[in-house]
Amino acid sequence: MRKRGEHGVIILIAMFFLLFFGISLSFFGLSQKKEYVRTAAESSFVTIHAGDSGGTIFDRNFIPLTNTDTRISAIAVPSEISFGEMKEYAVNPSEVKELYEKGEPFAFECTKIGDDSQGLTFFEIPERYSKKIPAPHIIGYISDGNGVSGLEYAYDRILRSGSVENSVTYSTDGFGHILIGNGKDVIRSKKQKTGVVTTLDSRIQKICEKAGASLKKGAVIVSDVKKGEILGIASFPTYDTDNLAAAFSDEDSPMINRCLYSFSVGSIFKLVTACEGINEGQSNFMGSCCGEYTVGNLRFGCHDKKGHGIQEMGDAMANSCNPYFISLGQCLDLQQYRSLAYNLGFGREIHLSTGIISSAGTLPSIDELRVPGELANFSFGQGKLTATPLQINQMTCAIANGGELIMLRLIRGITLDGETVGNEKLPLSSRVISEDTTKQLRKMMIGAIYNNENSKAAPTLVRAGAKTSTAQTGIFDEKGEELCHGWITGFFPASAPRYAVTVLAEHGGFGNDSAAPVFREIVDEMMKMK
Repeated sequence: MRKRGEHGVIILIAMFFLLFFGISLSFFGLSQKKEYVRTAAESSFVTIHAGDSGGTIFDRNFIPLTNTDTRISAIAVPSEISFGEMKEYAVNPSEVKELYEKGEPFAFECTKIGDDSQGLTFFEIPERYSKKIPAPHIIGYISDGNGVSGLEYAYDRILRSGSVENSVTYSTDGFGHILIGNGKDVIRSKKQKTGVVTTLDSRIQKICEKAGASLKKGAVIVSDVKKGEILGIASFPTYDTDNLAAAFSDEDSPMINRCLYSFSVGSIFKLVTACEGINEGQSNFMGSCCGEYTVGNLRFGCHDKKGHGIQEMGDAMANSCNPYFISLGQCLDLQQYRSLAYNLGFGREIHLSTGIISSAGTLPSIDELRVPGELANFSFGQGKLTATPLQINQMTCAIANGGELIMLRLIRGITLDGETVGNEKLPLSSRVISEDTTKQLRKMMIGAIYNNENSKAAPTLVRAGAKTSTAQTGIFDEKGEELCHGWITGFFPASAPRYAVTVLAEHGGFGNDSAAPVFREIVDEMMKMK
C-alpha cells in the first residue's frame, strides 16, 4: 500500500494541472474575442510623430518660396537615453523633463541637430513660412491646415494631400514596453520636394519688393516680353501672414492685391491712340496745342498752360500733350480704335490661377465713345476707362515684343521631385500690332525718357523706353486737392527689349515723381544682377 503522504502529493499535482487547464481555457476564450485581438495587435507597435511636411511653392529656378526654413525635432525613448544627454538639445528643458519622467516615447523641439542613436532620432522639418514671406499676395496663406488664398488655395490639394508625417515606429512587448532590439522604422517625409513651380524669379521678386517699398499704396510687375512670364509681382502695402488681424483692420487695405485691381489709366493710354493713328496712316499727324482743347462745351486743359504749339507724334508723346491726342482721337475710326484697345487686353480679365484673376477693368462701349466728350477723355486715358497693372504690363509686352501679345502667366507647372516640371504648356500669343508700328511706338517711348530733360525714369546702366501717367481720379483730399494715380510702364534694354516693367503709385501724384524712380531702380538693380 502507498503511504498517505504519496496520495497527498498526487492529489496536489492533479489539482495544479486542473487549475492550469482552466486558466488556459480562459486565455483561449479571451483570445477569441475581437476586442482583445484588436488590443493585442495595437499594442505590438507604437508610432511617434515629429511633424508634417507639405508641398513647396517654387520660383522658376526651383528655389523654394515656402518651406524656406527648417525646425529641428527629435523623438526620444526615455529607457534608452538619460535626461542629461537630451537636455543639451531641448528648446524647453523643463517641459522635456516632465515628458521624460513619464517614461513613454515622445517628440520634442530642438535647438540643433545631433547624431541618431537607439534612444534619440532627429528630424529636419520644413517651416511653412519664414519671417518675411516673398510675394504674400500671390502665395497666400493657410488656416487650420487648408489654403485660404493665393496659390495656397489654388493648389491646396497638391500641396497638402498625401502628406507624409515624419515619424518613428517601434515594436513593443505585451505590456507596451519598447523593444529596441527589434530596431525602429523611421519615416522622413520628402513631400517638400513636390509642389508648384511658378514663373517668378526670387531675385527679381526681391528687387521689386525693395524698390516698391517707397510706395504707400501701389503695385509693381516685371515680366519677360518674349515668354509672357511674370518674373516679379508685388502689391503695397504688404502684410504679415503671422498677423492677419492687423492686416484686415488696416485702412490702407494691405490684403488687396493691387496688381489685379483696376484704376484710372491716364497718359499711358496715349500709346494705344498713337498706335491706332499709325495703323490708319496718321503717323505724320501734326497737332496744335495752345494749352487747352475744346470739344463741344467741354474744355480739356494741357498740363502746360502755355501750350506746346505745333507738334508731331513723337514730340507730343514726350510732352504728354493731352490736346494733341484729343485732336488725333477725333480723326480715328471708332470701331477700329476700340477693337485695338480690346485686342491689347483692355476690358478683358487675365487668369493667372484659380482665385488669382485680374479685373477686366472698364472699356467704354462704341455707343459711349460716340459721345464727343467721352471720346476726348478716352484718347488720353481718362473718363470711364480703367485697367489693371497686369493689363498695362501685358500691353507693354506686346509693344516690346514686335506686336505679339503673349498672355501673361504665373505658373510653369507641377513638380514631383523639385527638379523638373511636368506638362509645361507653351505660352498663348496672337499678333495685335504690326512690327513696323511697334518700332515707331518703341522709338516714341525711348524719346519720352531721353527727350524730356525732366524725366526721372532714365536708368544709369542701360537705355530704356517708357511712358508715364498722372491719372485723375475725381477723388479729393481734405485740402480739396485731387488724388491722382502715378503710373509708368516701359521696357529694357531699348535696343533689344527683354523685360517689361510697370509701376502704379495709387494716389501717388505725378507719375514722374512717384512711379518713375521706382522703375529706374528696378531696371538698374536687374542690370546689376545680370
